[in-house]
Amino acid sequence: MTSIKINAFAISPLTGGVDEAGRGPLAGPVFAACVILNPDLDIDGLADSKTLSEKKRTALAIAIKKNAAAWSVAHASVQEIDQLNILQASLLAMKRAVENLPYLPDIVLVDGNQKPALTCKVQTIIRGDSLVPSISAASILAKTARDAEMQRMHQCFPQYGFDQHKGYPTKQHLAALQLHGACTIHRQSFAPVKALQDISTYSV
Repeated sequence: MTSIKINAFAISPLTGGVDEAGRGPLAGPVFAACVILNPDLDIDGLADSKTLSEKKRTALAIAIKKNAAAWSVAHASVQEIDQLNILQASLLAMKRAVENLPYLPDIVLVDGNQKPALTCKVQTIIRGDSLVPSISAASILAKTARDAEMQRMHQCFPQYGFDQHKGYPTKQHLAALQLHGACTIHRQSFAPVKALQDISTYSV
C-alpha cells in the first residue's frame, strides 16, 4: 500500500523525514513513511506517534496529508520480514517510502541509528521522532497506516483481537496464539510464533 501527495512548488534544499511503525508486533507488515513538510504551512502538535492518542494521531495524519509538500507510505510484507529479518525489512519499507515520492529529497533524516540504502544523503537521528518535525510526521503516517491495516486484518482473523493490540505481544494476543495457533499474517520467524511451530513439530 502506497499513498502519495505533492504540492506544486519548489523547496530547497528538500529534506525528508522517515520513520517506521511495527517492528515489535508478532503479526502484520512493517510500515514506513517519508514526509517533506511545507515550510509555509505549520502543522501544530507534531510529536512522536507513540505519545499521541489514537484520536490525535488520526487528526494529525489528515493535516499532514493535506499540508505537507509531499508524503509517501510503504510497507514490507510478513513474508519479507521472515525472509530478511525485521531490521532489513524495516529498512526496505523506508527505502520504498522515499523512492515512491515524486522526487528524491536532497537529504533524508531517519529516526534511529540504521540507514536505508538510498542514493540521496541520509542522516540518522536518535529519538528523531520526538526531535524533528518531519520525522514526527512520518511516524504518525506510518503508525496510522499500520493500525488501519491491522483493523482490516481483524475482519479476517477476529479471534486474535488485532483491533485491540495491533499484533503486539500482549497477554490477550499470546493467549489467542496458544488457543488458535498462528495465522497467515503471523511472523513465523518471531520467537513466540516459532515456538508454536516447534511444539507442533515435536508433537508429531
